[in-house]
Amino acid sequence: MGASAVQLTESNSHIQQTHRVFGVQKKAFHDHPTPSLAERQENLNRLKQALLSYQDRILDAIDRDFSCRSRDESLIAEVMPSIQGINYTLKNLEGWMKPSRRHVSILFRPASNKVCYQPKGVVGVIVPWNYPLYLAVGPLVASLAAGNRTMIKMSEFTPHTSALFKELIEATFPEDLVAVINGEADVAADFSARPFDHMLFTGSTSVGKLVMRAASENLTPVTLELGGKSPAIVSPDVPLEDAAQRIAFGKAFNAGQTCVAPDYVLCSADRTQAFVDEFRAQFAEMYPSLRDNDDYTAIINERQYKRLKGYLEDAKAKGAELIEMNPAQENMGDGTYKIPVTLVLKTTPDMKLMQDEIFGPILPIVSYGDLDEAIQFINDRPRPLALYFFGYDRDQQKQVIDHTLSGGMCINDSLMHVAQDDLPFGGVGDSGMGHYHGKEGFLTFSHQRAIFAKQKFNSGKFVYPPYGTSAHKMIYKFFIR
Repeated sequence: MGASAVQLTESNSHIQQTHRVFGVQKKAFHDHPTPSLAERQENLNRLKQALLSYQDRILDAIDRDFSCRSRDESLIAEVMPSIQGINYTLKNLEGWMKPSRRHVSILFRPASNKVCYQPKGVVGVIVPWNYPLYLAVGPLVASLAAGNRTMIKMSEFTPHTSALFKELIEATFPEDLVAVINGEADVAADFSARPFDHMLFTGSTSVGKLVMRAASENLTPVTLELGGKSPAIVSPDVPLEDAAQRIAFGKAFNAGQTCVAPDYVLCSADRTQAFVDEFRAQFAEMYPSLRDNDDYTAIINERQYKRLKGYLEDAKAKGAELIEMNPAQENMGDGTYKIPVTLVLKTTPDMKLMQDEIFGPILPIVSYGDLDEAIQFINDRPRPLALYFFGYDRDQQKQVIDHTLSGGMCINDSLMHVAQDDLPFGGVGDSGMGHYHGKEGFLTFSHQRAIFAKQKFNSGKFVYPPYGTSAHKMIYKFFIR
């Protein structure tokens, strides 16, 4: 049997599994639609213990998938926020589950209003390759907290992590509660076409459109966590050491393969060269070498490596100046998928790296005249997933907040808004829709059911027909004004 035939057989098997497990989970939800607080807490604790016990194997699997992924980066960006997210949810879940009492107008009294938070049913989660553990566990935690059944489609580009996570889940949960589906793009396409009660997708804007189109056939509500070109504004007066250090960390972390990585820098024209010099110094302190340095992560695969190299070649051919951050001046040719962080000056709008989300260690620097011009540059483009402003002037901070729109924002930092337990994470416009993390995750995966209740006395009868009575006239007089 040829390779293509084997792949087709495997895909058919994964698709059959998707359909079968979906049916199993739908039935399980029908039979037990509202898990108790204790059941949800038990599920979250089981997930936490599984992650802790598999921790070393997870780190090794991610490292193998990237060919070089810093264990510390995986601990900081994958394991630690996953565990902390569970801990925060466990601490607050009882309060989140309580019905919310709402106001009742005097027109409808005596009665009561409340919102009850009920599980939606079976949730589908589609996971990207760049943070394969955290971007699977985060939605799963929210889904379990809300009392749902969950199916997770892992990325085919992280085969070791995907296989291990499937093993972890199967050892921890029955498949009618949580199940992992692996497979290629055709499996993901079939997965997104299932009539889930809610679906969350993390990935590119182009694929997000396909997922939303498939979900629309079933009227499945979707949360889309996409990307876009997240700008970093360096104010005219911020100390460049501070800005360069924090931007360098945000860009070099996971070699820029982060949906909220700074995509380009807006820096006043008279400070651009000084910013480049300070960035070089800060980067060299963090990464004195690259090629054999386990702290510096490789590009995930050849396809992404060639894409990023193509961006650099296109920019250079169109007149850009490329400045490599390669402190040890190492040969970064054959034998590694590592690409040095490369600053790009003299950019033009027709360059591919100024049009597409970069998703790698390339950082264009765009000069501006004043802060209004920088803000206008951002607003002339699709709304980004993140925006970073570096400056200590409170009026400038307010100006940027009030006159821009992005999914999230950091002031004088990068990336760190994603790690906050009690902040929602999500995009706007081209960078996505919907939120999760913390309470917003619980709400996203819960049906917020409005309940109006009254007992024996029926005040509503005063508006029943026949109309035109003195009671109607009095009601209109008091309530239509």
